Amino acid sequence: MDLSKPSNENVTFMIEEIKTKLRMVNVDAMKSEHFNASQYEDLRELYEMVAKRDSFSPNEMEAIASELGSLRK
Repeated sequence: MDLSKPSNENVTFMIEEIKTKLRMVNVDAMKSEHFNASQYEDLRELYEMVAKRDSFSPNEMEAIASELGSLRK
């Protein structure tokens, strides 16, 4: 998948991957339609950071969830 270009499909892919990787419980709070292309680069950076890691501390997971919340519309 080419994530270099902002698109709704790419946003959906990245959000779903982040939710899966973090095993987020409240997945309804992080729907892809809550994000827009203006925050695409920030979302992509967060996705790439999450994709590189195998595990996260509770504090890291909270920080990532907080960052996702700040990127929402």
